Amino acid sequence: MDRTVDPCDDFFEFACGMWNKKNVIPEDKHSYNTFEKLHDELQITLKGLLEEGPGPHDSNATLKAKTLYRSCVNMTQITYLGDEPLREVTMKLGGWPIILPNWDNSSFSVEDVLADIRQQYNEAILIGVYVGADDKNSSSNIIQLDQPDLGMPSREYYLNAMSESVYVKAYLNFMRGVVSLLGPPELSVEEQLLDLLEFEKKLANVTRPQSERHDTGALYNKMPISRLQELVPQMNWLRYLRRAVSPTLTSDEKVVVFAVEYLQDMMHIVETANSRTLANYLIWRVVMLLAPELTDNYQEVHIRYRMVLQGVKRAKIRWKKCVEYTNDEMGLAVGAMFVRENFRKHSKDTALHMIRDIRDAFNDLLNENEWMDEKTKAVAKKKANAMNARIGYPDFITEPDQLDAKYDGLTFEEDYFFKNILAVRAYDARRVMSKLGKPVERNEWEQAPAVVNAFYSPNSNDIALVLQRAFSKIFKLRWNWRGRQYDIEGNLKQWWDNHTIQAFHERAQCIIDQYSGFKLEQTGLYIDGKNTQGENIAYRKWVQKHGEEPALPGINLSHDQLFFLNYAQIWCGKVRDEEALHGIRTSVHSPGPIRVLGPLSNSKDFARAYNCPGGSRMNPVHKCSVW
Repeated sequence: MDRTVDPCDDFFEFACGMWNKKNVIPEDKHSYNTFEKLHDELQITLKGLLEEGPGPHDSNATLKAKTLYRSCVNMTQITYLGDEPLREVTMKLGGWPIILPNWDNSSFSVEDVLADIRQQYNEAILIGVYVGADDKNSSSNIIQLDQPDLGMPSREYYLNAMSESVYVKAYLNFMRGVVSLLGPPELSVEEQLLDLLEFEKKLANVTRPQSERHDTGALYNKMPISRLQELVPQMNWLRYLRRAVSPTLTSDEKVVVFAVEYLQDMMHIVETANSRTLANYLIWRVVMLLAPELTDNYQEVHIRYRMVLQGVKRAKIRWKKCVEYTNDEMGLAVGAMFVRENFRKHSKDTALHMIRDIRDAFNDLLNENEWMDEKTKAVAKKKANAMNARIGYPDFITEPDQLDAKYDGLTFEEDYFFKNILAVRAYDARRVMSKLGKPVERNEWEQAPAVVNAFYSPNSNDIALVLQRAFSKIFKLRWNWRGRQYDIEGNLKQWWDNHTIQAFHERAQCIIDQYSGFKLEQTGLYIDGKNTQGENIAYRKWVQKHGEEPALPGINLSHDQLFFLNYAQIWCGKVRDEEALHGIRTSVHSPGPIRVLGPLSNSKDFARAYNCPGGSRMNPVHKCSVW
């Protein structure tokens, strides 16, 4: 705490000022906060588990995780193999024209190359394609198509004027560095790189900003492949999807398209590009993905790019990178080792009680709100009460046979890390695509236990609390902040009446406008209220059940004051300027300071607890409230 700050003026600085002064962002990180601190402690624990030799508690799955980790830290063998494994990848895809003087385009097919990249390397380029629960029929899996990620983090990096002089230049230098290492390049390499970059800029221009893509209902378009072929005729969709998803598909197969306009615009760009530019771009995206996993010189080229993009000063220590990678790719196996020695059942019970209290508090808020009709309130309560809570870890990971089945067909070699990476990517792609034609497994739990995160899944009406922030490695998550769009079964359905929806939009707009008025001083930019609207009290109910707690010695604060202080201190942290800019542009989460200032300035209970005068920064006259 920084007690020199008035809590009614800037509660974030009051709660976190000294934390931020005493903690320095490590050179290999773009930010440092309470979550990162927990993450670092967790990494040390996992390192010890992964470096243990085979033991009596090991299953085939945990032994595979240990093998994967050992292959990752074996830089001697990685150096010995050099970049030949990456060259083999490019040749399997038809060769990378930029390093082949006599590249032959006679057999080049956009559909085939795209499909092979998706199926073999689990990378969605030009087209985001995956198999998942149908938003309007949550018991059924269906092929889904969307706009994909770009090479740089978001479209703004290509379109913003400042990017021209900083980020795009760094991206181009990254390309140059990798090409020079893979050479000998063609004499016209610079011209080809600029063509490649110009092609990707055009793609960025036809993608839609995330702030315009929150309404899943408006984006959802179900159609047979034959109809998609009519809407986007430049692509042979059946050929592509048979190769990328399943060879038995017919033109009658239904797909859900979330980006019809993007696909149409993208194919106009593709049909006007020459085959060399297309091949250069597609294979660059695979090279970009895999080059940082090679020898030190490739890693150095990559870290120079990250220095500009995220502000980091050096690469991660190898063992840390390898712990992260192993946990990302074999999280359930690593989690089995972790929970056996580090997870107490009491923690699971505590979290379940907490969720019940929060659910009860939410139901009380439903009773108090005046903008929702009684019929909708009743359905909302039913949905809240039916919400499934997943806490800590799935029980099956403590059963070796069940855990081993999750990684059946995945094998690793201790001396071939690059080959192991490719095995993981192909396995993940197969696992996603194999869901087609099968019912949705509602009880399936893929979230790794050894991470720090909490999230809500609208398709299954699940809330999950686990111990590091989780990233989707199969496809880019579409953030459905409006849980109200999904019914109790997890289907996309309008179960509110129009009057209630209008009242909700008015309250949500208040939040959007309010957050858009917050400026992150570090960047000089305002928050995008549309991006962060989904971010925004059960303690009193706990007190009613258990009674007042003893006072905290040496801290002259009431329990209500401590409650809000604890909430704020969760978000203590600092971020490099480059990463702050990235977050403003792309993140659905507000920066830490705004996640404190926004919700608390809307809370009458906070203002009462800290005796903030009306009209002060933390107790504005005009407040926003949804629930």
